[in-house]
Amino acid sequence: MRPTGNKRNCERAGTQRKQRQNEKNCVKSAENQRKISGDRKMASQNLDPAAASSNAARKGNESGNSATKGSVTKRLQQELMTLMMSGDKGISAFPESENLFKWIGTIDGAPGTVYEGLRYRLSLEFPAGYPYQAPRVKFVTPCFHPNVDDQGFICLDILKDKWSALYDVRSILLSIQSLLGEPNNESPLNTTAAELWTNQEAFKSHLLSTFQK
Repeated sequence: MRPTGNKRNCERAGTQRKQRQNEKNCVKSAENQRKISGDRKMASQNLDPAAASSNAARKGNESGNSATKGSVTKRLQQELMTLMMSGDKGISAFPESENLFKWIGTIDGAPGTVYEGLRYRLSLEFPAGYPYQAPRVKFVTPCFHPNVDDQGFICLDILKDKWSALYDVRSILLSIQSLLGEPNNESPLNTTAAELWTNQEAFKSHLLSTFQK
């Protein structure tokens, strides 16, 4: 039995409605995709500048720190060569293992002082800001002296407020060697040593009895 004209028209109309509905769905899906993409882009614009800035700052700091460390390393290598070629008697210093930022130094007591014949070891630690910041220097060997405390720290102006980038390891060691024989008793860290200094014989006797190699 052949379908009537009305039936064919209904079927055709139904097919067209489905096509239009599919087209609407496609348009709606495309709009949703554009909206999602736009939201993602906005989120990216909101987050990425800060993240990019943070990453750039971190990379800049790493680059700056690397350059600074390289500059300090070069300076310390030069100072090591200067010290080795200076020919100064009674002082020496070398990096501890392969770390150029930590040195071990030695100082011999100057002839004609109560420290003559005694050898002291010191530690030198250089900050990242060296030579514009003073190194941290202290006695490793216990030292009975008016300007040295029980922990080995030294009261010396060039290691504190009088520090200058013109100073180097050699000048530091020479200054400490000089300080041994010529203490500043006006600002002692060890008051017992400062009081005993006026009696050199008693001072030397106490010094030798407490000296630890």
